Amino acid sequence: MPVADFLRDYWQQKPLLIRNAFPDFVSPISGEELAGMALEEAVESRLVLEQGDEGPWQLRNGPFTEEEFLALPRTHWTLLVQAVDQWLSEVAVLKKYFRFIPDWRLDDVMISYAADKGSVGPHFDYYDVFLLQAEGKRLWHQGQKADETTPRLEGTPLNILSEFEAQNSWLLEPGDMLYLPPQFSHWGIAEGACTTISIGFRAPSASTILEDLAAELAHGLPQHLRYSDPGIAPTSTPAEIDAESVARLQQQLGAWLQQPQNIAQWFGAVMTEAKYPDTVALDAGEAEDWREQLAQGAELVLNPASRCAFCREPQTLFVDGESFSAPCPSPSASVKATVLPAATLKPFRSWRRLAVLSINWCPRAP
Repeated sequence: MPVADFLRDYWQQKPLLIRNAFPDFVSPISGEELAGMALEEAVESRLVLEQGDEGPWQLRNGPFTEEEFLALPRTHWTLLVQAVDQWLSEVAVLKKYFRFIPDWRLDDVMISYAADKGSVGPHFDYYDVFLLQAEGKRLWHQGQKADETTPRLEGTPLNILSEFEAQNSWLLEPGDMLYLPPQFSHWGIAEGACTTISIGFRAPSASTILEDLAAELAHGLPQHLRYSDPGIAPTSTPAEIDAESVARLQQQLGAWLQQPQNIAQWFGAVMTEAKYPDTVALDAGEAEDWREQLAQGAELVLNPASRCAFCREPQTLFVDGESFSAPCPSPSASVKATVLPAATLKPFRSWRRLAVLSINWCPRAP
């Protein structure tokens, strides 16, 4: 299916099953290797047991020990590891297939390993997700759209839906992929041991945007801008806040929000905030002498934990929630991975992260 057709007909609208999306797919990580990652303090991991010691749908947070894994039942449990792309380049490379969506929209690549009949229960997410089957088979049920008013199962910290009715069901094998838009309930159950790769997208809530953005924009407003009501008509009910006053305030709010450059600065910083700011790829080499290496023709490579974006108006480079004034390409130029000028690199606070940092940018226009 052409990408344009997918974006027009499915993206954020309805689910789509893509058989053999990745022909002859071989998982970049085994279940044993994923469990090994879950032993590490720096890696965010979770275990979900359908019938745990504390009741149904028990959630345990990592890091775990080998003894904990050995004590697990034979069936009905799932291990989930977040941001595997930030640790393993073999997983990070999968993101290139989803670059028809802006990089700053992609959140991370989570990988789950499930024992036979393992699942995380019927639930829904507030973000888009592509579910790529890596190993084994998983039966996916897709149900109704849900929201915060949909009944949840009590007695568990997980957002398990208490009522779920499958509208579609698909058995996915390695290389198959299921796309689910936000709020579509779903339930994936392992048919034997299996591994699933989840490519999720970042979508800040309206409440978060308004709360944070309002404070940011308020700094740019002069004190003389205030609620005003020139031409107001005489009132016969002085205690009433009438509809005309509310509409007037709404119109004034719209005018005060006309700060496109400030909004762009805020948006770029928020969408590039690093979820795990201290992560450095496992296969990253030492680069304490990176300046000397650059002079000898070496290039900095992208730390998968770093998030980068740019804006043309104002011309700004965003890296891990920070913004830097920098030249950007002309609209007709292609953005290629190149080395940033030393003057642009200088402000970065963490040289350890910078040692494995690369930015999709361009040299200064002549």
